[in-house]
Amino acid sequence: MGRNLTFEIFRYNPLDPQSQPHMQTFQLEEHNSMTLFIALNMIREKQDASLQFDFCCRAGICGSCGMVINGRPGLACHTQTSDLPCRITLHPLPVFKLLGDLSVDTGTWFRNVGQKIESWIHTTKSFDPTAQEERMSNDLATQIFELDRCIECGCCVAACGTARMREDFIGATAINRMARFYIDPRDNRTPADYYDLIGDDNGVFGCMGLLACDNVCPKQLPLQDQLGIMRRMVTMESVRGILPEFLRKKMQGCGCSCSK
Repeated sequence: MGRNLTFEIFRYNPLDPQSQPHMQTFQLEEHNSMTLFIALNMIREKQDASLQFDFCCRAGICGSCGMVINGRPGLACHTQTSDLPCRITLHPLPVFKLLGDLSVDTGTWFRNVGQKIESWIHTTKSFDPTAQEERMSNDLATQIFELDRCIECGCCVAACGTARMREDFIGATAINRMARFYIDPRDNRTPADYYDLIGDDNGVFGCMGLLACDNVCPKQLPLQDQLGIMRRMVTMESVRGILPEFLRKKMQGCGCSCSK
């Protein structure tokens, strides 16, 4: 027989004018290898079918089940109840639009920020469907893959002090995305182009360095490392014409395996 768990879950339906934000308590017996995802499904199936939360893959790939677990953003499917105390408090992720209870709209936020940073390959080449794909070294492909593993769960955004204060801050996930295109040889953008997109306090200079994004990322992406690389790149671009070109390029490439 497992522990008796007490869940304090945030409840609110924005579409119901009679609904008021409140916390609701549920009791559940813990089982071996129980995750929060399993626990929430048991509560919804056996105690309250109206409980709203998101899930899809159950394997930490889709990023749908992000929520604030005892004050810390995380994935319900990755969180074992055995790693938590008997009393578990669950809130929806802040920053994103609340849909109901623990469900938030991360899709609109990521779509908007993707358009803002122009999250696609920029090239002047005409597409040839008969041509072979462009080749790159295995090491470079691995670096790009490492930065492309973001599942857009929103945990880093929810944990970010700047994002919680300012709606216009693009967040660590978007800066990491820009770093992915910066090292991609198929992207023809110059440092000046990146400077125009992220070289202000809405981008790389808005980070307060609290490191919360790194701490909560379920995929352990090098978010702060990439922010530092991109911040250095746009800083060097801002002093173009002041520093000698050879020195600017040398400093711009420090810490980055590929500089343009």
